[in-house]
Amino acid sequence: MTDEIKLLMLAGDYVEDYEIMVPYQALLMVGYKVDVVSPGKKAGEKILTAIHDFEGAQTYSEKPGHAFTLNATFDEIDTDDYIGLIIPGGRAPEHLRMHPRVLEIVKAFADRPLAAICHGAQLLSAADIIKGRTVSAYPACRPEVEQAGATYADIPLTDAVTDGELVTAPAWPAHPAWLAQFLTVLGATVTI
Repeated sequence: MTDEIKLLMLAGDYVEDYEIMVPYQALLMVGYKVDVVSPGKKAGEKILTAIHDFEGAQTYSEKPGHAFTLNATFDEIDTDDYIGLIIPGGRAPEHLRMHPRVLEIVKAFADRPLAAICHGAQLLSAADIIKGRTVSAYPACRPEVEQAGATYADIPLTDAVTDGELVTAPAWPAHPAWLAQFLTVLGATVTI
């Protein structure tokens, strides 16, 4: 695989730390070039992350994460340069869905490899691209998934689901399954 095979990742402040760091590093490791962008930001600027954990409360807890340095400029993105899209979760999708250009980008990948995890389903719903599909997401996003006309996949936090070229999962504990399924959709083969 060459560095010319590019993936795009949409992120924003308070993206879930593991859900940006782990897929970014794992996809680089297997040879993809991953451009990470955020509305209004340029390459070299940073976004803040949040660490979400499952500690027995009614919902996840949130702690400060890292500052993630973006490596591409949002306003310069041409979706035709990328073979796939990654949408990490956390609180970022909540505000990213308010940007029309973000929704245009998500729509451009409706029929291409697309991986969304956790609250990333909020962008899928807002872009109106999941009607009739099976989609997993953080359980609190179930109403949005169903209101968008999709079937919510109620699966364990460690699982993922693939529907065509769309790979979704409920949260970062699903990284092994989610990333493996996304690599399959991308047509990648990892050998040991």
